[in-house]
Amino acid sequence: IGEIAAANDVHLVTGVIERDAGTLYCTVLFFGSSGRLLAKHRKLMPTAAERLIWGFGDGSTMPVIDTPMGKLGAVICWENYMPALRMAMYQQRVALYCAPTADDRDSWISTMQHIAMEGRCFVLSACQHLRRTQLPMDALHNRLPEAPDTVLMRGGSCIIGPLGQVLAGPVYGEDALLLAEIDLGDIPRAQMDFDPVGHYARPDVFQL
Repeated sequence: IGEIAAANDVHLVTGVIERDAGTLYCTVLFFGSSGRLLAKHRKLMPTAAERLIWGFGDGSTMPVIDTPMGKLGAVICWENYMPALRMAMYQQRVALYCAPTADDRDSWISTMQHIAMEGRCFVLSACQHLRRTQLPMDALHNRLPEAPDTVLMRGGSCIIGPLGQVLAGPVYGEDALLLAEIDLGDIPRAQMDFDPVGHYARPDVFQL
């Protein structure tokens, strides 16, 4: 993945299954345009039955990374429903807020719009488009449907601007590459009337 980032002179943020000392973690990796691994984030809270498989992140991997495009961070799937974690990202002045997810419901898009407006940041959410035929048909002890064309996850990737405007997507039912041209100047313009860690934070009242 690092070689791909370097060959194309891009930053890449991708989800992986990380194994460390016998424990599996749901993890996001950050690669710089040089191909170097810049940082990682381990999901803090496995959701529902995920707790049977994944380890818990310990909070030491919640980076916001300086890049030429702005400060880059990631919050995984239903971590996005953790208000204190979102605030931790906003306090680091995240500009490009990545939200990889396995939630393909209609409500996810409104969640991404809310976060973009709340954090006054650009939100980039990637959700899988997955069919049964893409998984091993001979896997034992699973409850997956037999029909190979069954859609297991319909996608819904999107890019949202800091005032909640949908810049690209959501795309359902097909593989797609989303592109959007963004203006980082939209962030301070949006913060003029609301800044969750600036003039709207009221630290005299709220302590986190």
